[in-house]
Amino acid sequence: HGVCVLKTTSLCGSPSSRSLAMNPLLIPEAYIIGAQPLCSQLVGLSQGQKKLCQLYQDHMQYIGEGAKTGIRECQYQFRHRRWNCSTVDNSSHLCHWRAPSSLCAAGVVNAVSRACREGELSSCGCSRAARPKDLPRDWLWGGCGDNLNYGYRFSKEFVDAREREKSYPKGSYESARLMMNIHNNEAGRRTVSDLANVSCKCHGVSGSCSLKTCWLQLADFRKVGDALKEKYDSSASMKLNSRGKLVQKFSNFNAPTNHDLVYIESSPDYCLKNQSTGSLGTVGRLCNKTSEGMDGCELMCCGRGYDQYKAQIVERCHCKFHWCCYVKCKRCTKIVDQFVCK
Repeated sequence: HGVCVLKTTSLCGSPSSRSLAMNPLLIPEAYIIGAQPLCSQLVGLSQGQKKLCQLYQDHMQYIGEGAKTGIRECQYQFRHRRWNCSTVDNSSHLCHWRAPSSLCAAGVVNAVSRACREGELSSCGCSRAARPKDLPRDWLWGGCGDNLNYGYRFSKEFVDAREREKSYPKGSYESARLMMNIHNNEAGRRTVSDLANVSCKCHGVSGSCSLKTCWLQLADFRKVGDALKEKYDSSASMKLNSRGKLVQKFSNFNAPTNHDLVYIESSPDYCLKNQSTGSLGTVGRLCNKTSEGMDGCELMCCGRGYDQYKAQIVERCHCKFHWCCYVKCKRCTKIVDQFVCK
């Protein structure tokens, strides 16, 4: 987990502990919707990021969109955890406190790669990925694929720029955190790359599919989020060795690769509101009375107990399929029990 303190609309900066987001990079709303103020107006950019901003102003909107995608996925993946990707600051932002940097970096790869394919950026276009060796010889390799190679390289250059510019004493906690941040950013990017696949379209008379055109396509970002959540739950605990390098804390486990997430300190329990950690606590959170998992009332409420309420909810019901081709539903109201942490 890590810290991403962002007010207004923001991008990614530099994280703090287990798999983090980044320092504040505040962007005026007008910038996101198309205006292009000078890069010097963007608070929180490192010197290297300012240079990249000046060279690639048309990319900044997509960096912002990628960060938004990452934080939305963070909220989904952690919706049943004590920390649900929320922050003590409720203003509009792209990254939150403790949003995993792997998701943020992955989101930027995703957004920039697709912007290239859609012709939105002046310095890139459709993917030029090599034809897969196992693609049948009579299938065409072309179309306009997501430019993963460009998105990967630009995300690495921009997102990691802040970390690469820092200099801390060898063996310090700050140097360990920096190495962890860079490692987790890379794991996020590689997850996007690992899940990219070949997509094909049939051609031929009456859909006979006598010919196929294929291209490289990024996976739906939910799959990326699912994969990174699994990596997060099995992330490796690291420590600094005598040479100032990050090494695995417990040698009886397999060493983490560049595709795995790592952390250098455990997260707080997030039970109570804490300004310094960004935790909102779990008072007032809904919990599942019958679950024994993290969403269950015992764990979610940290042993404080819970209150029971009656709530009225509206849901779709009596759905019917109509030819052709849509589903029509009624809206039904029902009373349900809800359990809220004390």
